[in-house]
Amino acid sequence: MKKIVAENIDKWYGQLEVLKKISLSVDAGEVVAVIGPSGSGKSTFLRCLNRLEEIDGGRIEVDGEVLVETGAAGVVYAPDADSRRICRKMGMVFQQFNLFPHLTVLENLIEAPMLVKGLAKEAIIPEAEALLRKVGLFEKRDNYPARLSGGQKQRVAIARALAMKPEIMLFDEPTSALDPELTGEVLRAMRQLAEEHMTMVVVTHEMGFAREVANRVVFMDQGEIVEEGKPAELFSRPQHPRTQAFLNSML
Repeated sequence: MKKIVAENIDKWYGQLEVLKKISLSVDAGEVVAVIGPSGSGKSTFLRCLNRLEEIDGGRIEVDGEVLVETGAAGVVYAPDADSRRICRKMGMVFQQFNLFPHLTVLENLIEAPMLVKGLAKEAIIPEAEALLRKVGLFEKRDNYPARLSGGQKQRVAIARALAMKPEIMLFDEPTSALDPELTGEVLRAMRQLAEEHMTMVVVTHEMGFAREVANRVVFMDQGEIVEEGKPAELFSRPQHPRTQAFLNSML
């Protein structure tokens, strides 16, 4: 089953076209890594999937439901309540951790399920604690974010996104703000999700992760999908000169 279907996505910032007829589908349980140079539109595309950015043309379907489509009247999104419900199927982890500094680690996890889903605190705490164990941070449950390392903050951010029980996880350069020694602990948490068959779209500059964990790698440049394929093929035999040049600079 297709979890995400994006067709002919256009996005403009003023006179600048940042996404040019992008089409991509993601199967249930698939891990898709999106790579490419800075400014190629990777993060913008990811943010369009969950309506953090609104598109200027195209169609997006999530888990069989239409989030947005373009017709004779232009771009039409699902009604707000439906849009919010559809977008809640996707959890997102950002480059900057975006934790609430005034809340403890545990409070960061339970805030959204309580406010957005109306769950009782007593009901969500055991699930939140289980998620903290999953990312290896149960002992930090009562700490504030200022007491955590960057890698720990990002693992809390992953657990916080999982607390909403999404069917799809979106990662926007989740390790780019981290020192190299902290990157591994975040990638291990993501690798575990992949092993559990979580549907994931990961914008990343970690070529090792893309090669080892992704089912498919998508190379973007200048607002376009230039090439995509299985990691073994794309990394060893890239077909497009732009892909070849990028990988030569990265590997």
